[in-house]
Amino acid sequence: MGTLIMTTQLAINGKRLWQSLMDLARIGATPKGGNCRLALTALDGQGRDLVTGWMREAGLTVRVDQVGNIFARRPGRDNSRPPVMTGSHIDTQPTGGKFDGCYGVMAGLEVMRTLNDAGVTTEAPLELAIWTNEEGSRFVPVMMGSGVFARKFPLEVALAARDAEGKSVADELKAIGYAGSEPVGGWPVDAYFEAHIEQGPILEHERKVVGVVTGSLGLRWYDVTVTGMEMHAGPTPMPVRRDALYAASFLLQAVIDIARAHPPHGRGTVGEIHAHPGSRNVIPGQVRLTVDLRHEDAQRLAEMDSQWRQVCQEVARRHNVQVEIKDVQHFPPTPFDPGLVGKVRESAARRGLPAMDIVTGAGHDAVYMASVAPTAMIFVPCKDGVSHNEIEDAKPEDLEAGCNVLLDAMVARAG
Repeated sequence: MGTLIMTTQLAINGKRLWQSLMDLARIGATPKGGNCRLALTALDGQGRDLVTGWMREAGLTVRVDQVGNIFARRPGRDNSRPPVMTGSHIDTQPTGGKFDGCYGVMAGLEVMRTLNDAGVTTEAPLELAIWTNEEGSRFVPVMMGSGVFARKFPLEVALAARDAEGKSVADELKAIGYAGSEPVGGWPVDAYFEAHIEQGPILEHERKVVGVVTGSLGLRWYDVTVTGMEMHAGPTPMPVRRDALYAASFLLQAVIDIARAHPPHGRGTVGEIHAHPGSRNVIPGQVRLTVDLRHEDAQRLAEMDSQWRQVCQEVARRHNVQVEIKDVQHFPPTPFDPGLVGKVRESAARRGLPAMDIVTGAGHDAVYMASVAPTAMIFVPCKDGVSHNEIEDAKPEDLEAGCNVLLDAMVARAG
Protein backbone atom coordinates (compact mmCIF):
# COMPACT_ATOMS: atom_id res chain seq x y z
CA MET A 1 0.00 0.00 0.00
CA GLY A 2 2.90 2.33 0.72
CA THR A 3 4.01 2.15 -2.90
CA LEU A 4 0.54 3.01 -4.15
CA ILE A 5 0.28 6.05 -1.86
CA MET A 6 3.72 7.18 -2.95
CA THR A 7 2.89 7.01 -6.65
CA THR A 8 -0.25 9.10 -6.26
CA GLN A 9 2.03 11.83 -4.93
CA LEU A 10 4.35 11.47 -7.92
CA ALA A 11 3.27 13.11 -11.14
CA ILE A 12 4.84 13.18 -14.55
CA ASN A 13 5.90 16.42 -16.23
CA GLY A 14 3.16 17.01 -18.77
CA LYS A 15 4.99 19.85 -20.50
CA ARG A 16 8.10 17.72 -20.94
CA LEU A 17 6.02 14.86 -22.35
CA TRP A 18 4.32 17.19 -24.82
CA GLN A 19 7.61 18.80 -25.87
CA SER A 20 9.17 15.39 -26.50
CA LEU A 21 6.25 14.46 -28.75
CA MET A 22 6.53 17.74 -30.66
CA ASP A 23 10.32 17.42 -31.03
CA LEU A 24 9.95 13.90 -32.45
CA ALA A 25 7.17 15.11 -34.75
CA ARG A 26 9.59 17.50 -36.50
CA ILE A 27 11.25 14.47 -38.10
CA GLY A 28 9.16 13.59 -41.14
CA ALA A 29 6.72 16.45 -40.56
CA THR A 30 4.06 16.85 -43.25
CA PRO A 31 2.43 20.08 -44.51
CA LYS A 32 -0.88 19.24 -42.83
CA GLY A 33 0.72 18.85 -39.41
CA GLY A 34 1.20 15.09 -39.40
CA ASN A 35 4.10 12.71 -39.89
CA CYS A 36 5.50 10.47 -42.61
CA ARG A 37 8.21 8.39 -40.99
CA LEU A 38 7.92 4.99 -42.64
CA ALA A 39 9.62 2.03 -41.00
CA LEU A 40 13.36 1.75 -41.61
CA THR A 41 13.62 4.80 -43.84
CA ALA A 42 16.30 7.41 -43.15
CA LEU A 43 13.67 9.45 -41.31
CA ASP A 44 12.85 6.48 -39.06
CA GLY A 45 16.57 6.23 -38.39
CA GLN A 46 16.67 9.90 -37.39
CA GLY A 47 13.71 9.38 -35.07
CA ARG A 48 15.39 6.38 -33.48
CA ASP A 49 18.62 8.35 -33.02
CA LEU A 50 16.76 11.17 -31.30
CA VAL A 51 14.83 8.93 -28.90
CA THR A 52 17.75 6.64 -28.06
CA GLY A 53 19.74 9.78 -27.29
CA TRP A 54 17.05 10.80 -24.81
CA MET A 55 17.09 7.28 -23.35
CA ARG A 56 20.80 7.46 -22.69
CA GLU A 57 20.48 10.96 -21.20
CA ALA A 58 17.96 9.44 -18.76
CA GLY A 59 20.60 6.92 -17.68
CA LEU A 60 18.98 3.97 -19.45
CA THR A 61 21.02 1.13 -20.93
CA VAL A 62 20.11 0.76 -24.62
CA ARG A 63 20.41 -2.38 -26.72
CA VAL A 64 19.09 -3.39 -30.15
CA ASP A 65 18.07 -6.84 -31.33
CA GLN A 66 18.37 -8.49 -34.76
CA VAL A 67 15.03 -7.20 -36.04
CA GLY A 68 15.80 -3.65 -34.88
CA ASN A 69 13.68 -3.61 -31.72
CA ILE A 70 15.16 -1.15 -29.19
CA PHE A 71 15.15 -1.84 -25.43
CA ALA A 72 16.17 0.70 -22.79
CA ARG A 73 16.52 -0.56 -19.22
CA ARG A 74 16.34 1.32 -15.93
CA PRO A 75 17.90 -0.81 -13.19
CA GLY A 76 16.00 -1.90 -10.11
CA ARG A 77 17.15 -2.98 -6.67
CA ASP A 78 16.95 -6.62 -7.79
CA ASN A 79 18.16 -6.83 -11.37
CA SER A 80 17.78 -10.60 -11.40
CA ARG A 81 14.03 -10.06 -11.66
CA PRO A 82 12.38 -9.86 -15.10
CA PRO A 83 11.64 -6.27 -16.14
CA VAL A 84 8.32 -4.48 -16.08
CA MET A 85 8.12 -3.28 -19.65
CA THR A 86 6.28 -0.56 -21.53
CA GLY A 87 6.57 0.59 -25.11
CA SER A 88 5.08 1.09 -28.55
CA HIS A 89 6.42 2.23 -31.94
CA ILE A 90 7.60 5.41 -33.68
CA ASP A 91 7.12 4.41 -37.32
CA THR A 92 4.08 6.01 -38.94
CA GLN A 93 1.62 5.64 -41.79
CA PRO A 94 2.39 7.58 -45.02
CA THR A 95 -0.12 10.19 -43.84
CA GLY A 96 0.21 9.55 -40.12
CA GLY A 97 -0.13 11.69 -37.02
CA LYS A 98 2.07 12.78 -34.14
CA PHE A 99 0.62 10.48 -31.49
CA ASP A 100 -0.09 6.97 -32.82
CA GLY A 101 2.59 4.79 -31.23
CA CYS A 102 4.83 7.75 -30.43
CA TYR A 103 2.74 8.57 -27.35
CA GLY A 104 3.37 5.12 -25.86
CA VAL A 105 7.13 5.46 -26.30
CA MET A 106 7.30 9.02 -24.99
CA ALA A 107 5.01 8.16 -22.06
CA GLY A 108 7.34 5.32 -21.10
CA LEU A 109 10.34 7.64 -21.32
CA GLU A 110 8.55 10.22 -19.20
CA VAL A 111 7.86 7.57 -16.52
CA MET A 112 11.61 6.88 -16.36
CA ARG A 113 12.47 10.59 -16.23
CA THR A 114 9.92 11.18 -13.47
CA LEU A 115 11.33 8.37 -11.33
CA ASN A 116 14.82 9.79 -11.88
CA ASP A 117 13.66 13.24 -10.76
CA ALA A 118 12.08 11.78 -7.61
CA GLY A 119 15.04 9.51 -6.82
CA VAL A 120 12.80 6.44 -6.83
CA THR A 121 14.26 2.99 -7.42
CA THR A 122 11.85 0.13 -8.09
CA GLU A 123 12.47 -3.43 -6.92
CA ALA A 124 12.33 -4.89 -10.43
CA PRO A 125 14.03 -3.18 -13.36
CA LEU A 126 11.91 -1.20 -15.82
CA GLU A 127 12.26 -1.42 -19.58
CA LEU A 128 11.10 0.71 -22.50
CA ALA A 129 10.67 -0.88 -25.94
CA ILE A 130 10.47 0.62 -29.42
CA TRP A 131 9.08 -2.07 -31.71
CA THR A 132 10.10 -2.25 -35.37
CA ASN A 133 7.55 -1.76 -38.18
CA GLU A 134 4.33 -1.85 -36.17
CA GLU A 135 2.36 -0.11 -38.90
CA GLY A 136 3.14 -2.54 -41.72
CA SER A 137 2.71 0.26 -44.26
CA ARG A 138 6.12 -0.34 -45.87
CA PHE A 139 6.84 -3.96 -44.95
CA VAL A 140 4.58 -6.88 -44.06
CA PRO A 141 3.87 -8.59 -41.76
CA VAL A 142 2.36 -5.85 -39.64
CA MET A 143 3.53 -5.57 -35.99
CA MET A 144 6.77 -7.12 -37.16
CA GLY A 145 9.15 -6.52 -34.27
CA SER A 146 6.80 -7.65 -31.52
CA GLY A 147 5.64 -10.54 -33.71
CA VAL A 148 9.15 -11.95 -33.98
CA PHE A 149 9.75 -11.27 -30.26
CA ALA A 150 6.60 -13.26 -29.40
CA ARG A 151 7.53 -16.10 -31.80
CA LYS A 152 4.53 -15.47 -34.04
CA PHE A 153 6.72 -15.74 -37.13
CA PRO A 154 10.44 -16.42 -37.71
CA LEU A 155 13.14 -13.77 -37.75
CA GLU A 156 14.11 -14.92 -41.26
CA VAL A 157 10.62 -14.11 -42.59
CA ALA A 158 10.84 -10.58 -41.19
CA LEU A 159 14.36 -9.89 -42.46
CA ALA A 160 13.50 -11.16 -45.94
CA ALA A 161 10.39 -8.95 -46.29
CA ARG A 162 10.66 -6.42 -49.11
CA ASP A 163 9.01 -3.09 -49.82
CA ALA A 164 7.48 -1.98 -53.14
CA GLU A 165 10.95 -1.05 -54.42
CA GLY A 166 12.39 -4.46 -53.56
CA LYS A 167 14.42 -3.26 -50.56
CA SER A 168 14.63 -5.80 -47.74
CA VAL A 169 14.20 -5.30 -44.01
CA ALA A 170 17.69 -6.74 -43.45
CA ASP A 171 19.31 -4.25 -45.82
CA GLU A 172 17.35 -1.27 -44.54
CA LEU A 173 18.19 -2.08 -40.91
CA LYS A 174 21.86 -1.97 -41.86
CA ALA A 175 21.39 1.25 -43.84
CA ILE A 176 20.00 3.15 -40.82
CA GLY A 177 22.38 1.51 -38.31
CA TYR A 178 19.85 -0.57 -36.39
CA ALA A 179 20.75 -4.13 -37.41
CA GLY A 180 21.39 -5.21 -33.82
CA SER A 181 23.22 -8.30 -32.62
CA GLU A 182 20.95 -9.26 -29.70
CA PRO A 183 18.80 -12.38 -30.18
CA VAL A 184 15.10 -11.56 -30.61
CA GLY A 185 13.02 -12.55 -27.59
CA GLY A 186 13.50 -15.67 -25.54
CA TRP A 187 14.00 -13.78 -22.29
CA PRO A 188 11.44 -13.26 -19.52
CA VAL A 189 9.24 -10.17 -19.18
CA ASP A 190 7.33 -9.70 -15.92
CA ALA A 191 4.59 -7.48 -17.35
CA TYR A 192 3.90 -5.29 -20.38
CA PHE A 193 1.94 -2.02 -20.40
CA GLU A 194 1.20 0.08 -23.49
CA ALA A 195 -0.25 3.58 -23.49
CA HIS A 196 -1.94 4.67 -26.71
CA ILE A 197 -4.42 7.09 -28.18
CA GLU A 198 -7.76 5.34 -28.64
CA GLN A 199 -7.89 5.74 -32.45
CA GLY A 200 -11.66 5.77 -32.14
CA PRO A 201 -14.42 8.09 -30.90
CA ILE A 202 -15.78 6.28 -27.84
CA LEU A 203 -13.82 7.97 -25.02
CA GLU A 204 -14.41 11.44 -26.41
CA HIS A 205 -18.11 10.72 -26.93
CA GLU A 206 -18.47 9.33 -23.38
CA ARG A 207 -16.36 12.18 -21.95
CA LYS A 208 -13.86 9.82 -20.36
CA VAL A 209 -10.15 10.57 -19.96
CA VAL A 210 -8.88 7.01 -19.51
CA GLY A 211 -9.83 3.86 -21.37
CA VAL A 212 -9.13 0.74 -19.31
CA VAL A 213 -8.45 -1.72 -22.13
CA THR A 214 -9.70 -5.19 -21.22
CA GLY A 215 -8.58 -6.87 -24.44
CA SER A 216 -8.55 -6.76 -28.23
CA LEU A 217 -11.10 -7.77 -30.82
CA GLY A 218 -10.45 -10.94 -32.75
CA LEU A 219 -10.02 -10.46 -36.49
CA ARG A 220 -10.57 -12.44 -39.67
CA TRP A 221 -9.39 -11.12 -43.05
CA TYR A 222 -10.45 -12.56 -46.39
CA ASP A 223 -9.68 -11.93 -50.05
CA VAL A 224 -12.78 -12.70 -52.10
CA THR A 225 -13.05 -13.20 -55.86
CA VAL A 226 -16.44 -13.27 -57.58
CA THR A 227 -16.27 -14.65 -61.13
CA GLY A 228 -19.09 -14.34 -63.67
CA MET A 229 -18.75 -13.58 -67.37
CA GLU A 230 -17.99 -10.43 -69.35
CA MET A 231 -20.66 -9.75 -71.98
CA HIS A 232 -21.83 -6.76 -74.00
CA ALA A 233 -24.03 -4.45 -71.92
CA GLY A 234 -26.46 -3.75 -74.78
CA PRO A 235 -27.39 -7.00 -76.46
CA THR A 236 -27.33 -9.23 -73.34
CA PRO A 237 -30.80 -9.64 -71.72
CA MET A 238 -30.96 -9.32 -67.93
CA PRO A 239 -32.09 -12.90 -67.19
CA VAL A 240 -29.05 -14.51 -68.83
CA ARG A 241 -26.36 -12.29 -67.36
CA ARG A 242 -23.67 -13.52 -64.97
CA ASP A 243 -22.89 -10.10 -63.52
CA ALA A 244 -20.06 -10.43 -61.00
CA LEU A 245 -20.47 -6.88 -59.67
CA TYR A 246 -24.21 -7.26 -59.11
CA ALA A 247 -23.59 -10.51 -57.24
CA ALA A 248 -20.81 -8.88 -55.20
CA SER A 249 -23.18 -6.11 -54.12
CA PHE A 250 -25.05 -8.66 -51.98
CA LEU A 251 -21.78 -9.68 -50.35
CA LEU A 252 -20.99 -6.06 -49.48
CA GLN A 253 -24.32 -5.73 -47.71
CA ALA A 254 -23.92 -9.11 -45.98
CA VAL A 255 -20.62 -8.05 -44.38
CA ILE A 256 -22.35 -5.09 -42.74
CA ASP A 257 -25.47 -7.08 -41.82
CA ILE A 258 -23.41 -9.83 -40.15
CA ALA A 259 -21.51 -7.29 -38.04
CA ARG A 260 -24.71 -5.50 -37.02
CA ALA A 261 -26.23 -8.82 -35.95
CA HIS A 262 -23.47 -9.24 -33.33
CA PRO A 263 -23.53 -6.04 -31.23
CA PRO A 264 -21.91 -4.22 -29.59
CA HIS A 265 -18.47 -5.43 -30.70
CA GLY A 266 -19.21 -6.87 -34.13
CA ARG A 267 -17.32 -5.12 -36.92
CA GLY A 268 -17.54 -5.66 -40.66
CA THR A 269 -15.69 -3.77 -43.41
CA VAL A 270 -15.13 -4.09 -47.15
CA GLY A 271 -12.03 -1.98 -47.64
CA GLU A 272 -11.17 -2.60 -51.30
CA ILE A 273 -13.14 -3.51 -54.41
CA HIS A 274 -11.87 -3.96 -57.97
CA ALA A 275 -14.13 -4.70 -60.96
CA HIS A 276 -12.82 -6.25 -64.20
CA PRO A 277 -12.62 -5.28 -67.00
CA GLY A 278 -13.73 -1.82 -65.87
CA SER A 279 -15.47 -0.70 -69.05
CA ARG A 280 -18.76 1.19 -69.05
CA ASN A 281 -20.44 -1.02 -71.67
CA VAL A 282 -19.15 -4.41 -70.50
CA ILE A 283 -20.90 -6.50 -67.83
CA PRO A 284 -18.26 -7.06 -65.10
CA GLY A 285 -16.88 -10.57 -65.30
CA GLN A 286 -14.82 -10.55 -62.13
CA VAL A 287 -14.78 -8.62 -58.87
CA ARG A 288 -12.09 -8.81 -56.17
CA LEU A 289 -12.79 -7.46 -52.69
CA THR A 290 -11.31 -7.52 -49.19
CA VAL A 291 -13.37 -8.37 -46.12
CA ASP A 292 -12.56 -7.64 -42.46
CA LEU A 293 -14.69 -9.20 -39.68
CA ARG A 294 -14.01 -8.58 -35.95
CA HIS A 295 -15.45 -9.43 -32.54
CA GLU A 296 -14.19 -9.62 -28.96
CA ASP A 297 -15.71 -13.08 -28.35
CA ALA A 298 -14.15 -16.08 -30.08
CA GLN A 299 -17.44 -17.96 -30.38
CA ARG A 300 -19.24 -14.96 -31.85
CA LEU A 301 -16.39 -14.41 -34.31
CA ALA A 302 -16.64 -18.07 -35.35
CA GLU A 303 -20.41 -17.61 -35.88
CA MET A 304 -19.73 -14.56 -38.05
CA ASP A 305 -17.21 -16.55 -40.08
CA SER A 306 -19.74 -19.36 -40.58
CA GLN A 307 -22.48 -16.94 -41.60
CA TRP A 308 -20.15 -15.22 -44.06
CA ARG A 309 -19.26 -18.50 -45.77
CA GLN A 310 -22.93 -19.47 -46.02
CA VAL A 311 -23.79 -16.14 -47.64
CA CYS A 312 -21.00 -16.62 -50.18
CA GLN A 313 -22.35 -20.04 -51.12
CA GLU A 314 -25.90 -18.71 -51.43
CA VAL A 315 -24.88 -15.72 -53.59
CA ALA A 316 -22.88 -18.01 -55.88
CA ARG A 317 -25.84 -20.35 -56.32
CA ARG A 318 -28.47 -17.65 -56.75
CA HIS A 319 -26.54 -15.52 -59.26
CA ASN A 320 -24.75 -18.26 -61.21
CA VAL A 321 -21.27 -17.03 -60.32
CA GLN A 322 -18.27 -18.49 -58.54
CA VAL A 323 -17.27 -17.05 -55.15
CA GLU A 324 -13.77 -17.93 -53.97
CA ILE A 325 -12.74 -17.11 -50.40
CA LYS A 326 -9.08 -16.93 -49.40
CA ASP A 327 -8.29 -16.72 -45.69
CA VAL A 328 -5.64 -14.02 -45.28
CA GLN A 329 -5.24 -13.56 -41.53
CA HIS A 330 -6.80 -14.66 -38.24
CA PHE A 331 -6.10 -13.05 -34.88
CA PRO A 332 -8.14 -14.62 -32.07
CA PRO A 333 -9.62 -12.26 -29.47
CA THR A 334 -6.99 -11.43 -26.85
CA PRO A 335 -8.12 -10.77 -23.27
CA PHE A 336 -5.61 -8.77 -21.26
CA ASP A 337 -4.39 -9.75 -17.79
CA PRO A 338 -7.09 -9.04 -15.16
CA GLY A 339 -4.50 -8.12 -12.53
CA LEU A 340 -2.78 -5.53 -14.70
CA VAL A 341 -6.10 -4.22 -16.01
CA GLY A 342 -7.10 -3.81 -12.37
CA LYS A 343 -3.99 -1.71 -11.66
CA VAL A 344 -4.91 0.62 -14.53
CA ARG A 345 -8.49 0.91 -13.27
CA GLU A 346 -7.34 1.54 -9.66
CA SER A 347 -4.90 4.26 -10.69
CA ALA A 348 -7.52 6.12 -12.68
CA ALA A 349 -9.89 5.97 -9.71
CA ARG A 350 -7.26 7.16 -7.21
CA ARG A 351 -6.36 10.09 -9.42
CA GLY A 352 -10.00 11.02 -9.92
CA LEU A 353 -9.89 10.49 -13.68
CA PRO A 354 -13.14 9.66 -15.51
CA ALA A 355 -12.55 6.17 -16.89
CA MET A 356 -14.35 3.32 -18.59
CA ASP A 357 -13.60 -0.21 -19.70
CA ILE A 358 -13.03 -0.52 -23.44
CA VAL A 359 -11.79 -3.05 -25.99
CA THR A 360 -9.34 -2.22 -28.74
CA GLY A 361 -10.48 -2.80 -32.28
CA ALA A 362 -7.03 -2.10 -33.72
CA GLY A 363 -3.93 -4.25 -33.71
CA HIS A 364 -1.19 -3.21 -31.28
CA ASP A 365 2.13 -4.68 -30.19
CA ALA A 366 0.39 -5.41 -26.88
CA VAL A 367 -1.72 -8.05 -28.64
CA TYR A 368 1.40 -10.08 -29.46
CA MET A 369 3.02 -9.33 -26.08
CA ALA A 370 -0.02 -10.78 -24.30
CA SER A 371 1.22 -14.24 -25.33
CA VAL A 372 4.62 -13.55 -23.72
CA ALA A 373 3.75 -11.75 -20.47
CA PRO A 374 0.77 -10.36 -18.52
CA THR A 375 -0.33 -7.35 -20.55
CA ALA A 376 -2.60 -4.30 -20.30
CA MET A 377 -3.21 -1.11 -22.28
CA ILE A 378 -4.17 2.45 -21.35
CA PHE A 379 -6.16 4.53 -23.83
CA VAL A 380 -6.62 8.30 -23.92
CA PRO A 381 -9.01 10.17 -26.24
CA CYS A 382 -8.05 11.55 -29.64
CA LYS A 383 -9.95 14.38 -31.31
CA ASP A 384 -13.02 13.14 -33.19
CA GLY A 385 -11.61 9.62 -32.98
CA VAL A 386 -9.36 10.34 -35.97
CA SER A 387 -6.08 8.44 -36.39
CA HIS A 388 -3.87 7.27 -39.30
CA ASN A 389 -4.40 10.81 -40.55
CA GLU A 390 -2.28 13.96 -40.52
CA ILE A 391 -4.93 15.81 -38.50
CA GLU A 392 -4.70 13.27 -35.65
CA ASP A 393 -4.77 15.25 -32.39
CA ALA A 394 -4.95 14.80 -28.61
CA LYS A 395 -5.18 17.14 -25.63
CA PRO A 396 -1.96 17.62 -23.62
CA GLU A 397 -3.89 17.18 -20.37
CA ASP A 398 -5.31 13.83 -21.52
CA LEU A 399 -1.86 12.60 -22.56
CA GLU A 400 -0.53 13.68 -19.16
CA ALA A 401 -3.34 11.87 -17.34
CA GLY A 402 -2.74 8.62 -19.22
CA CYS A 403 0.98 8.83 -18.52
CA ASN A 404 0.33 9.28 -14.78
CA VAL A 405 -1.79 6.10 -14.88
CA LEU A 406 1.08 4.31 -16.65
CA LEU A 407 3.48 5.54 -13.94
CA ASP A 408 1.25 4.21 -11.17
CA ALA A 409 0.66 0.86 -12.83
CA MET A 410 4.32 0.22 -13.60
CA VAL A 411 5.53 1.15 -10.12
CA ALA A 412 2.78 -0.89 -8.48
CA ARG A 413 3.84 -3.92 -10.51
CA ALA A 414 7.60 -3.39 -10.12
CA GLY A 415 7.38 -2.86 -6.37
